[in-house]
This record gives sequence, structure tokens and C-alpha cells, in this order.
Amino acid sequence: MFTGLIEDVGKITAVKKIGDGVRFSISSNKLNDLKIDDSIAVNGCCLTAVAVQSHIFDVEAVEETLKKTTLSGFGIGTEVNLERAMRLSDRLGGHLVLGHVDGVGRILSIEERSTSWWVTVEIPPELERYLIHVGSIAMDGISLTIAELEGNNVSVSIIPHTWAVTTLAQRHAGELVNIEVDMIGKYVDKLLSRKAEADTPSRITEEFLKEKGFIHV
Repeated sequence: MFTGLIEDVGKITAVKKIGDGVRFSISSNKLNDLKIDDSIAVNGCCLTAVAVQSHIFDVEAVEETLKKTTLSGFGIGTEVNLERAMRLSDRLGGHLVLGHVDGVGRILSIEERSTSWWVTVEIPPELERYLIHVGSIAMDGISLTIAELEGNNVSVSIIPHTWAVTTLAQRHAGELVNIEVDMIGKYVDKLLSRKAEADTPSRITEEFLKEKGFIHV
């Protein structure tokens, strides 16, 4: 589990096809204590370190991950947001991020304002139900607050610090980003759906059973 607070921006140094998946080598100057089997979020995707040496570590993405995320577009030189899995003793500065990408969004616009950047992203319509105004959302692994919500268009306001220490400053309109909605929203939606199902009157009535021949008068 992660917080959505990016620790470093790494760079893809090698890409190797492995069966239906891909192995990426990533350089990082800040994650020196990373170990094999550690979980790390790469642009919001939870992956496992399978090799570690000096300032470079390897992760592997399976076919399903490549289909559901932007990782299939990574090449040598691509810069990525990195965050190690949180410890139970860590402060939760962002919000709870699982590293399980729910879909891919498309950047509609990036507007520089006096003290921030206003970024609007079109997300998959099926994810809209989990979003609320001033709720949390993770974009490429970054914990952000929804500043404006119009249908499935989400706008976030990026402060200068976040702009400087993530890959956001390199992004442009039309590019794709990994989206993970707030896990709490998904749980609430599931609970309400079950309640609605429980409140729905059963169609198996006495008249129905008589009509189908299960009850004979």
C-alpha cells in the first residue's frame, strides 16, 4: 500500500520483452535501500523489485498490467514517479493508494495559473461513480484532490512543489495517465449496491409459484 507521495523520479534504462510481459530497468538516486521483493509503485502501478544493483533496479509487468495501464508505452529514457510501499509506522500524508490502476485517463488541458497548475483529465466513464468533489484520486501514482468534477472530466490543482518533484511538468495535453480512484469510494459503492439489492422485493411470490406450477391449490 502507498500514500501517493512521490519519493523520486526515476528513468527507464532498459526494456526487455519476457514472454507476454516486460522487464524494466529503472535508475533512481534516492531509493538506495531498495531490496529484492520490495513493492514499489511505478507511475502508480504496484510492481515488485526482482533485481537490485547500485542505483538501478528491475521490475516486471505482466500482460494484464500492460493492457490496463500506460506501462506498455514506456521506453528507454521515460521518466517515472516512484514510491516505495509504506510502513505501518509511516504518516499517511496523502491517501491510501493500493497501486492497482483502475483505468487510463487522457489529459485534456494544462493551464498555468498564478500559484498553481490546473490540470483537467478525462477518465473512463465507469469510474465517475467513485469520485466526489474534494475527494482523492491518484494520477500516475500522485495523490491529488479533486478540485472540480464535471461528468467524467476531473480537474486538479497542482502546487509548485508537486509540479517540481514529479513527472507532471513534462506532461502535455493528449497524453495518458494511470488513474486509481479512492478505495473508500469503491467500498462505499459496493456496500450501497448490496443494500439496494437487499431492499428490492423478491420476484418469487406466491402468485409466481402458482403460475409456474410449484404450488397447486
